Amino acid sequence: MQALHIGSYDDEPATIEKIHKFIEKQGLQVDINDDRHHHEIYLLDPRRTKVENLKTVLRIPVKNN
Repeated sequence: MQALHIGSYDDEPATIEKIHKFIEKQGLQVDINDDRHHHEIYLLDPRRTKVENLKTVLRIPVKNN
């Protein structure tokens, strides 16, 4: 499951919480373990981008219940 987070990295937990709620509503389960991790893909350079315009793709692995 993935979502695009726009804004400060400090605000990512709120987006991750929304992802977790969506996963639950879809009848899926988060699948994070020693081999599978969540990923954060930073799309813009924080040195050249205003904080409110930063874009990060947040990915969380899932599995069927």
